[in-house]
Parts: sequence; C-alpha cells; structure tokens
Amino acid sequence: MARGLDHIVHAVRDLDAAAALYRGLGFKVSARNRHPKEWGTQNHIVQFPGTYVELLSLADTSAMVPQAPRHFSFGAFNRDFLTRGEGLSMLVLEGRGASDAAEFNTQGLGDFALFEFAREGRRPDGTPVTLAFSLAFASDPEAPDMGFFRGRQHNPENFWNPQFQVHANTARRIAGVVLVAGNPARHEKFLCKFTGVDKSQGSDDVFVFRTPRGDIEVATPAAFLRRFGVSPPAVSHGARLAALRFTVEDASLLKAAPEEAGIAGLYAEEKTIIGREDALGAILVFEPDR
Repeated sequence: MARGLDHIVHAVRDLDAAAALYRGLGFKVSARNRHPKEWGTQNHIVQFPGTYVELLSLADTSAMVPQAPRHFSFGAFNRDFLTRGEGLSMLVLEGRGASDAAEFNTQGLGDFALFEFAREGRRPDGTPVTLAFSLAFASDPEAPDMGFFRGRQHNPENFWNPQFQVHANTARRIAGVVLVAGNPARHEKFLCKFTGVDKSQGSDDVFVFRTPRGDIEVATPAAFLRRFGVSPPAVSHGARLAALRFTVEDASLLKAAPEEAGIAGLYAEEKTIIGREDALGAILVFEPDR
C-alpha cells in the first residue's frame, strides 16, 4: 500500500533560532510543544494540508530512554544526530500503527516494538485537546544518519487546523524531499518497501518515488549540486536527507524571500534555494506551484 509523506524532522540545537528562521521566511510556526520525558525533546510545527515540518531540539534529557534491542529511541537518535550537526534527521510517512510494525519486521526493515504516546495540544483559542500517536520505526543500515517511521494519528481532528496552514509566503504544500547518496541504487529496495511505491523514473544518479503526498527523490552529490546549485551534506557515512521542497502560490515573492529574512539565498530557474549554512543544516527549496 502506497504511503504519503506525513512529516519531516528538522533537528536543531537552538529551537528559538529555528522558529525565527521559519517565521522570517514567511511560515506560520506553532507554539512550543514538549514530548514525553523519556524522549527529552521539544518542537514547533509548521503545518500544511496533510503534512508538516517538525522543528525539533533537545529539552530535559535526564530521563531519556537509550536505544535498545527492539526499542528505537526517538530522543536518543536525534541527540546523537545533533552531536554530528544540524539538519533534516527523519523521514516520516502516514501509518496504520501495529500493522506497520509487523510489516517492517516481515520485510526485514527492522524489528522494533510499536511506540504509542499522547500529549496535550491546544487549539488557536487555547482550548486543550489530546493528541495521540502510534509510531512504527524502520531502519536502513546504509543510512545510519536518517531515521524512518510511519506515524498514525488517533485524533487527527485535534491536530490538523486550516488556520495553521496559511503562510505569509503563500507556501501551499510540501512538494517533496531529496535524499543524497553516493550510490542511490543501494537504497532503492528499502525505499520501495518503506513507501509502498515503485521507483517511477530515474537514471544512474537520480531516481524518484512519487508517493500519494509528495515526492521522495534520491540523487548523487554531483546530481544534487547540478540541480540546486548548493552543496548537500556529506555522505561518507551513508545517505542523508538533504533538501525540503515547498511550492508557493505567489512566485513573485521568491526572489525577495531570503533578503527579507536577513539571510543569503540563491534564485535560479524560478526557484529560491536556502543553503545549509543559512538554514540550520537543511536545504530549503521554494518553487512555483504549478
């Protein structure tokens, strides 16, 4: 069964700086949330219809649960990721809960126990609501610096809110993500199973999985540089999640967006690209919505 993008984790050391970056680029950023104590993390959300960006940093790590056999520690993974640098740390698809964990085990993508948790959220008027999730984790040994899971939301009506999805920069959706790998073909089998989608097109240095909600592309560093004009993260330790692509309704805003945010940016071929040095380890791509 094909699975669309649910969200992408942008792990940072300074959560206030990340919120300021995204607000400066014209996004509406949610209030700060805290995860369960055993995770030791906190976040802000940038929401779109059906998908979101999770700006994530560490909080109180004193009760953080370590990695263990059959237990994937969300907090420990992102803590270790941040010791090496900031950037896009996890790729998350829409999920169904326990059946996903069983499927990953059968397919050889990881034998991790399903993780379930709930936290309090708030509506724009301040009304408290319950948010509950089931997470099924997977692992690609060829990409140790990337986290993968499918997430099921048990109270989606309490999470998704059209008021949070209207952005001053006219961004309408997450068009997709771009991974960078020394040998993209080595990740094809894993991604086919993880997404439930066959590779739809490609070449030796680029291929694409077109999910029901956003594209997942894998490119060599050279192909990535040719396309976006900025350097991707190093792949000496395996594939990395490099770029996040947004579509905007008003393309006239693209040229001025970086300057208005007080950062550098590249505008070429109707795209605005913010490089890793200015976007806290991530590469952010803004494209006209066609």
